[in-house]
Amino acid sequence: MKKLSAFLIIFISAFLTSCQQGDFSYDDTPQGNLDALWTLIDERYCFLSYKEKELGFSWADLRAKYSAKLNPKMSRVQLFEVLCQMLSELKDGHVNISTSLDLGRNWSWKEDYPENLDTELRQRYLGTDYHIGSGLKYTILPDNIAYVVYESFSDAIGEGNLSDMMSFLQLCNGMILDIRGNGGGELTNAERLSRRFTNEKVLVGYMSYKTGKGHDDFSEPRAEYVEPSEHIRWQKPVVLLVNRSCYSAANTFVRNMKEMPLVTVMGDQTGGGSGLPFSSELPIGWSVRFSASPSYDARMQHVEFGIEPDVKASLDESLAASGKDSMIEAARKLLTGQ
Repeated sequence: MKKLSAFLIIFISAFLTSCQQGDFSYDDTPQGNLDALWTLIDERYCFLSYKEKELGFSWADLRAKYSAKLNPKMSRVQLFEVLCQMLSELKDGHVNISTSLDLGRNWSWKEDYPENLDTELRQRYLGTDYHIGSGLKYTILPDNIAYVVYESFSDAIGEGNLSDMMSFLQLCNGMILDIRGNGGGELTNAERLSRRFTNEKVLVGYMSYKTGKGHDDFSEPRAEYVEPSEHIRWQKPVVLLVNRSCYSAANTFVRNMKEMPLVTVMGDQTGGGSGLPFSSELPIGWSVRFSASPSYDARMQHVEFGIEPDVKASLDESLAASGKDSMIEAARKLLTGQ
């Protein structure tokens, strides 16, 4: 994904700041805090119309529903619970309330589904003498297939790391890139890695920006491209292993890789999380994070609820008991043509 331009950063910052200064004159009471939170989501959350349609709720109705659970003498803990319950209706892992009490969160995007990952089993495939290049772990499997694990896009990867890895693996017949369990991190890392898998400029998606308080007030979608790296690029087939825990920047990476000619995405649907998050504050002083800028795939389809793989695969528990990861084995078979 391309970095935000200086103009867009200034534009978005000015919009959010003006809203924060002009509209959030709410009392620090249970009702005042709920009204402030409800208005914040109503005016600035970028997926509200989409979520109302897909999940079948009315945000206007939820204000009354959760206001009925308030009372002037309720504790901070009780207020926190009510506000978190209201936000959970959005089913968005990028929507949080951060307090000294706790971190309000919604992890249903991964907790309600099979994990399809056994980290101890994955470690067996890496062995003990695998290479470590910053956030990357990699080795060569006995059938001459490169096996690369990237557990978090929060773990930095440099161009030197990537070039050294590509050089070491260059004689392999294909690559398994395993990002199962990768909950996201830095978009710059996602872009830097995806640039190693294309020889030409590729349209990977679009992004819009909130321009007003209306639920559908957005800028014209801006096309996002992945440019080929100026360094060593991978020229052989790739299987990208994913699961429901691939979220946020990892979800964006999968979106990008779906457009690469030699890449097959295998596993379960990703967890989603396609909105660029921003933060605000409630009268009580609690920080609220929310999705403010939606991104789409190359066909202008939402990827907020995840991305379907090209090939469905899941972890076979009986095979796992014998020391084999059925998803890695399926990827090996695909790459070796069996």
